[in-house]
Amino acid sequence: MVKEKKIILITGCAGFIGAALCKRFLREGHEVFGIDNLNNYYDLKLKKDRLKNISEFALNNKCKWTFDEISIEEIVKCENIFLQIRPQIVINLAAQAGVRYSITNPTAYFSTNLGGFFNILELCRLNNVEHLVYASSSSVYGASLDYPFSEDHKVNEPLSFYASTKISNEMMAHSFSNIYKIPITGLRYFTVYGPWGRPDMAPMIFAKNITSKKPISIFNNGEMSRDFTYVEDIVEGTYLCSLKAPNNYNKKYRKHDNVPHEIFNIGYGSSINLLEFINYLEDALNIKAIKVFEPMQKGDVVKTYANINKLSEWVKFKPKVSIEKGVKYFANWYLDYFA
Repeated sequence: MVKEKKIILITGCAGFIGAALCKRFLREGHEVFGIDNLNNYYDLKLKKDRLKNISEFALNNKCKWTFDEISIEEIVKCENIFLQIRPQIVINLAAQAGVRYSITNPTAYFSTNLGGFFNILELCRLNNVEHLVYASSSSVYGASLDYPFSEDHKVNEPLSFYASTKISNEMMAHSFSNIYKIPITGLRYFTVYGPWGRPDMAPMIFAKNITSKKPISIFNNGEMSRDFTYVEDIVEGTYLCSLKAPNNYNKKYRKHDNVPHEIFNIGYGSSINLLEFINYLEDALNIKAIKVFEPMQKGDVVKTYANINKLSEWVKFKPKVSIEKGVKYFANWYLDYFA
């Protein structure tokens, strides 16, 4: 248990990473408030089951947990939450997710990822929040071929509107941190997988089609690689970063000495071919996939690969779950949940 308990506000708490992170903070004795708009971008049942899982965990372990159905676009409701709970740490995971959906519905990304994020920044400013942590994405690196991706690389050529909103978030956060001296940390998440995953992401799509004996689409004719990172490793890195705010005492780690804003890659630190991932999944499910090879899709990238040296130095981050074990854990959960 940590010595000092904090009041934590987590937005997007019914999401894949958000739900797991809530339990991580509760496990350490912190008081956690979660908000989520419970939109219908994907199956609401999965989101509600995640919330139920958190509530059961909190009840069984006598943790302080509160949930409210609120969108970060609703400034008045969010303002009331801040005034009510006075959060010390805010973790903003609420966003309209998905690269491909941003091609057909960019308005949703503008409203939530830009307008909603501004609301969070402004409320952190007005309420003297100790530390704001927000989710960025590996998609900010665009079609870069400079592997592995490092935080020092330029991120000015996004391939999707989703990616452009994440780059904008980083710029917005940096300016707020510079002007108002708010300690802020941005985390560039790479491909996250594991139990309670998102149905719109490849691992869940593959598992669903493989178990249903339906074909799976493999884009770019199989020449795709990803830095797959198990959700518990992502959560641990986020948790550790949340408890260490950039400030004048640790500025030797930072590029901008007078701006308490830092950005980190958070991934496994290696990249594997998508076909290799599918092989692990086939073995875990004990079913062979029906593969259909297709051309590259708009907005997609060929490869992601994180350099995680900076995060490792910052909070001693070291992923623990190998791809072999992680896929087995995911497959076991999938078969149990959808049984």
